[in-house]
Amino acid sequence: MNENLAKIKQRLNDCYSLEASQFAFEQIEARLAPFIERAATHQNSRWSQEDSVLITYGDTFLSDKEVPLTTLHKFLNLHIKDAISTIHVLPFFPYSSDDGFSVIDYTQVNPDLGDWENITQLNEDYDLMFDLVINHISRESLWFTDYKANIEPFNSFFIEMEGSEDISHVTRPRNTPLLVPAYTHRGRKMVWATFSADQIDLNFSNPQVLLKMIDILMQYLHMGARIVRLDAIAFLWKKLGTTSIHLPETHAIVKLLREVMAVVKPDSILLTETNVPHLENLSYFGQQDEAQMVYQFALAPLVLHALHRGDGRYLTDWATHLEAPPPGCTFLNFTASHDGIGVRPIEGILPQREVDDLITSMHRLGGFVTTKTNEDGTESPYEINIALFSAFRETYHSNGPDQWQVDRFICSQNIMMTLQGIPAFYIQSLVAAPNDREGVEKTGRTRSINRRRWEFDYLQALIESGRTSNAEVLKRIINILQRRKRHKAFHPDTPQKIVDLGSDFFALWRDSESLKFPLLAIHNLTPEIKLIDLSQIAGMERFSYWVNLLDNGVVSSLEEQYVLKPYQSIWLMPETVNHVSALWAPFTD
Repeated sequence: MNENLAKIKQRLNDCYSLEASQFAFEQIEARLAPFIERAATHQNSRWSQEDSVLITYGDTFLSDKEVPLTTLHKFLNLHIKDAISTIHVLPFFPYSSDDGFSVIDYTQVNPDLGDWENITQLNEDYDLMFDLVINHISRESLWFTDYKANIEPFNSFFIEMEGSEDISHVTRPRNTPLLVPAYTHRGRKMVWATFSADQIDLNFSNPQVLLKMIDILMQYLHMGARIVRLDAIAFLWKKLGTTSIHLPETHAIVKLLREVMAVVKPDSILLTETNVPHLENLSYFGQQDEAQMVYQFALAPLVLHALHRGDGRYLTDWATHLEAPPPGCTFLNFTASHDGIGVRPIEGILPQREVDDLITSMHRLGGFVTTKTNEDGTESPYEINIALFSAFRETYHSNGPDQWQVDRFICSQNIMMTLQGIPAFYIQSLVAAPNDREGVEKTGRTRSINRRRWEFDYLQALIESGRTSNAEVLKRIINILQRRKRHKAFHPDTPQKIVDLGSDFFALWRDSESLKFPLLAIHNLTPEIKLIDLSQIAGMERFSYWVNLLDNGVVSSLEEQYVLKPYQSIWLMPETVNHVSALWAPFTD
């Protein structure tokens, strides 16, 4: 038996009865047979220092002249070009709520955005990431309509409850009811809905549901997905009397989907989305047999805290103790996304008083906080909803906005780009979008604060003026990305070693025995000019002169008082004859 098929069979045995497992295996084997015959084992690394991700909705940019996906492609061609390798178009399917995450039809492109041809055209210029919204489906979907009509096989695709069961142990990411009514041909039923009454959870204890999802996954790979993001995967398998999060069967399904992807598209990447405490998140690497990539969820709140407080102690301590990803795996590093900034991932990392102060400060800056329901019925913070650029408008110690907002923001992105893994940028951050309070008022949802829809011509005018924050942030980040992608120290597999230079800084080496040119990154987390003695940093003595990749300035390793401006970052690599000038001259400002 093919090795991938053998693993799939084992994962099915971990989830289902012998009879159900055998049925599902025969179905999967038939689906994969054409690929098994020509399957090639992926040998090379799946990523390099040239990889980065841009996260965007399909309709972030709007124009009367064309469909939104065409306008998005135009923006990318004008401003991104090859600085970013992968575009994550958030769910672009017909939907009924949650800005796409309540999917009506997994197989179609939302006609309000465009069609599959638009997706194919994007794929000609960029790698693509698709969302597999695997945990739940829209109440308005045909699947749920057929469930209500008692039509097979969909009449067993959802989780029915009497409504009197003890569900107090179930981990909740929301404060909405877990069980919601559905009026069917068999009467009123209560069905499981982890996220909202419009997002009905699928019943993966029925192998038919798994088979449907495998069909959809295979279609996504065929239509260009190189990275597949498993949305809300932690809640996939339900079992009364448990927390119904991170259950063994959930991990088994993730491992199974990885094997399917390995057969159908050997260079594809499986990414899990689990906005949970840090160690729970890392569990989705498995034993190098589960996700190849996981989100670095703790990074966003820790970077925000460090720059807001001007204190990097907690960020440095966390990064110092962060285990390297297993071989063949990596992190997706990000500081903002379409969702809020999660606070659960920093449980046990940031003291509660610091979390409370951060939430209070973000309220002052126009943000909101979303809560979750705990096992005892109380509520606690789940995520902060705020546009990241607005979150850096002022600091904990300032008496209001200061002149450092752009520099503080760029420093946050520089920190993300230096850490081991692949950097991901949210489109609203890339264009320095402020809080969209009008969007919140319009939708009634706090997450809308960071989901602005831009009139393309208006944003284009802001960028072309060259005098706006939008123009400055976009230009600086693209410039830095072009510099970064040329240095092997930023390869996702290159190890990192944190350097503790005190609370005012965040610093690290990217280095390995096989790397010819190591890199030292230092970031000033404060609004003050800081002096640093480079000669006292172990490793600097290896070369006499170093060049700062961010401004091409040459630095002596013997320099005792190097001056860092407020929120300045320096990325130091060894200066060698003709090497630096040839490599970086094209990007000199």
